[in-house]
Amino acid sequence: MKQVKNILVVAAFLVMGANLATAQTASSKVCHIASQELVEELPKAKAAEKQLRNLAKAYEADLVKMDRELKVKAQEAQQNAPNRSDEENERKYQEIQQDRKTLEDFYSKSQESLAQKRTDLLKPLYEEVRQAIFKVARAKGFDYVLDSTTGTGVIMADGYDLMPDVKAALGI
Repeated sequence: MKQVKNILVVAAFLVMGANLATAQTASSKVCHIASQELVEELPKAKAAEKQLRNLAKAYEADLVKMDRELKVKAQEAQQNAPNRSDEENERKYQEIQQDRKTLEDFYSKSQESLAQKRTDLLKPLYEEVRQAIFKVARAKGFDYVLDSTTGTGVIMADGYDLMPDVKAALGI
């Protein structure tokens, strides 16, 4: 008899918990937005991408110039090697190795610099979009906003799309 009471009490708690979860879910409003697409449409983002492309081109031009100079130096060293002593050839070889390391270091630093510049330029834009999403979602009475950007884990987003409202708030 005591076991039956325990089973009834557990069942009652399960039913109450399910009803409570259903009630909470029913009162929650959910919408979605593709935040990455929104950021990409910002005029400031387009300007930032242009600035990043220009910086990348400048780094690339410097790398090409450095590589060209290194190849010329290596070619001259190879052609003149028979006319120089072993010590001079070794010194030239060390210079070329050092120049090659300098080129590799410059490439690594340019990539780091580009990544940092991207972060510096885009972080404020993501924050601006995030704040606009919060503002519009709260004004519309939504409790949750799912990011429907491809690859974020949202497979289907047929609910309310917050994109037009946030674009209007951002003036896009």
